[in-house]
Order: sequence, then C-alpha cells, then structure tokens
Amino acid sequence: MIWLRSLLALVLLCLASVPATAQIRELPQSREQVQLSFAPVVRQTAPAVVNIYTRRLVRNQLLPFFQDPFFQRFFGNNGFGIPRERVERSLGSGVIVSEDGLIVTNNHVAGQGSEILVVLSDKREFEAKVLLADERTDLAVLKIETNGSKLPTIAFDDSDSLQVGDLVLAIGNPFGVGQTVTSGIVSALARTAAGISDYQFFIQTDAAINPGNSGGALVDMNGRLVGINTAIYSRSGGSIGIGFAIPANTVRMVVESARAGGKVVRPWLGVNMQDMTADIAESLGLAAPTGAVVLDGHPLSPLIKAGLRTGDVLIAIDGKPVDSPAAANYRFSTLRIGGRAEVAFLRDGKRMTAQVAVIAPPEEPAQNRTTLQGRSPLAGLVVANLSPAVAEELGVPSAREGVVVVDLARGPARQLGFRPGDILVEVNGRKLGSVKDAVAATQRSARMWEVVVNRKGQVISSTFGG
Repeated sequence: MIWLRSLLALVLLCLASVPATAQIRELPQSREQVQLSFAPVVRQTAPAVVNIYTRRLVRNQLLPFFQDPFFQRFFGNNGFGIPRERVERSLGSGVIVSEDGLIVTNNHVAGQGSEILVVLSDKREFEAKVLLADERTDLAVLKIETNGSKLPTIAFDDSDSLQVGDLVLAIGNPFGVGQTVTSGIVSALARTAAGISDYQFFIQTDAAINPGNSGGALVDMNGRLVGINTAIYSRSGGSIGIGFAIPANTVRMVVESARAGGKVVRPWLGVNMQDMTADIAESLGLAAPTGAVVLDGHPLSPLIKAGLRTGDVLIAIDGKPVDSPAAANYRFSTLRIGGRAEVAFLRDGKRMTAQVAVIAPPEEPAQNRTTLQGRSPLAGLVVANLSPAVAEELGVPSAREGVVVVDLARGPARQLGFRPGDILVEVNGRKLGSVKDAVAATQRSARMWEVVVNRKGQVISSTFGG
C-alpha cells in the first residue's frame, strides 16, 4: 500500500506541474474553424459604396490689366495665351445612406461639381445633384433619382462607441481601379489633422486609404458606418498606414441637415479655449493636464449664461470626455439644437456641472448688409455687422462688435486684395464698431487712406492713395 500511495502522489505532482494555461489541442472539424474572413461584412456593405466621377468648368481669374482693352488689343482676349476656362475632373467614392438615393461623400470630391456621375457596384449609372455641400466639415450630400427602386444602404453606428484596436474595413475606389476593400484597426481617436476641415476630430486607421478612397465607407465588424474616409498622411501620395475618417456622428448631423432642406447649422459654444498644458495644470492644482481652458466668451454664449467663466476647465459634455478645444467643439457640434447638455468643468480644483442650452449662433446685432460706396479704396466691399451667426458662416472668430467683409461687388476694393472674412478694424485712425461707422468713414474724402484689417488673426495695415 505504501508504494501505491507514493505512485499516486507522484501522479498528482506531475499534474500540478502542468501550466494552468495549457489547452487540449484538437484538429479542426470544419472549414469554419480554420477560416477567418471579412466576406460576410463585405457582402453586407459593399453594394452601398459607390464610385463618383465629377466634372466642372473652372473660369480662370485673369490679372486686372489683361482685361484692359489696351492690353487686349495687343495680346488678345486671353492675354499671353492664358486660357479663360479649363475642365477639372475628380474621382472619389460615396456611401448610400437612404434607399431613395441619398449619398454622402466628401465636399472636395463632389461639392463643387457641375456634372456628377454616380456608378453603383452593379454598374448602374445615375446623374446626381448636390443637396448640401459643407466645406467646413468637408462633407457633401448628393441625391440620385431611382424611379422607385430601393437601393442598398449602410446604417450609421455611434462612432463614440469605437475603441482603439477595433477592427475596421475601408471600402472605396482607389486610383480608379474599381471597388476595393482593405482592413485595419482603429489606430487612434480624436486625432487632429490641420487643413482637412474646421472640425478637426478624426478617426485614425491603418486600413489602406489611397486617392479615390475619399468619400468611401469605414465600417465596423457589425457592417455599420463608423466614418467617411477623407484623407491620408503621406509623402509619396500612397498609403503608409495613416488614414483619417470623419466620425459617423458628424456625418449623421450633416445628412439630417440635408434631409431638412437647409444648410448645416451647428450648435454654438461662443467661447475661446486653449489646450491644457502641464504648466497650466500645475498652476491650477490639477493632477493631469486634461480638458480645455476657457479664456473668454461672448456675452451671449450659452456657456457664459450657464455660469462658466475665465479659467474654468471644460472636462466633459453629456458624459463624453473633453481633453482639448477641438474635442469640445466636436462634442457640442453633434448635439441637437433646442435641447440641453450637461457640461462638467473644474473650478479651483473642484468638479462642477451646469445645464447648458444648445442654441444656434444668434444673429445679434442684425447684419445690415451694405455695399460701401464713394471714392474710397473700400468702395465695392459688401460688409455686415459681425454677429455670431455671420462669424460662424464665414469661419471667423465671434466678437462683440465689428464690421466684416461678406462679399465683393464692382469697385476698387476688388482689385486691392480684400477677401470675404476680412474684419475692418480702422479707417484713417477711426475704429469701426458697426456698418454705420464704416459708411460714415468712407463718405469722407482723403488724399491717403490708412486701413487696418484683421485677417484670420493677423492684423494687416495698408495705405492707399485717394
């Protein structure tokens, strides 16, 4: 019996030495057990991804002296052989988001196209018209007439539910070779990429995205749309594994605006913010540099009216974290106007919350659009009072008062380099707070005109002859 007990103890000791993670390996019993495939997702989504071909006629802007009859007499109407018109063509992709033919793509693909051809995955072709083109988000919504036939679609997903590491597929038409599917993961969230759009809040992916993929679908493993592919980071022009997609929550907001038949109206924060730095966090007694610091705000700002003030640190909107001004603008831009949002912020190291109204930028004061007349170099400028609504439309900072250029009519100002969005600050030493001030300043006569303009934060002072 002693030897039997010793043998049993030895067996138990051997079993105890087997790693806990060891698994019994078996031969696969079916094809499904050895095959990993994205084919089911592709079958579900690819039919709703289309190719888009656009054509537009571009009229060249000739130098002013080429338009003078004296020069045209010697050089002809085109001046030094420069053509007046040229044809621009572009290629991209799009996603069908409604059975009756609503398609979303990038603004830089189709927003300015005069002729737009949409080719479905089954080779059917349709002419499309632009319902809405939004340069600031770089999105455009197209419509094709299907004569009652229903089209395949991709449903929106909540892009805020994405996590870094999630598998995604990019579907589009790179280089015009035909519909192509590439796979990858979500590499990062809330990426900023300057120059793509004003709302710099993107999904980054390593799924191969190349020219022609713009406007195509980024889908998750449930076959739902999580983003619209829009740009790549590349030195060669080809994919190096750094691509950017506009989140589906932003896309949904633009599509809903198109359905409503209007332009995109975004909720308005009305405050200037800056990124939190380690030094600022230390001075405020914060454990980590996160959030967006409120610098100042417009008196009509819903945040200011809700009680926030300079120095407060915005950390969440409706429970979604905010770690930068870009994140705050994005979180707020996806909310519905007319509702309320809970904003969490830090003040003197203490967490506080406030209920904030979600409003459109107000048009206060009234625009009072006026074309400046007279014999000044500003004649021909179409100006308006700088309200939050006008500032949002032109993409310039909101201000309590000011005069902004909204258009250029015939007159000397057209030839002097003024642009829509320029804010007129002073004329001959006189500060301009309203359109009334601008009209009064330009009705006077002067031998020399000193004009101060704020252009995208840069103050430009110019002198013109009378």
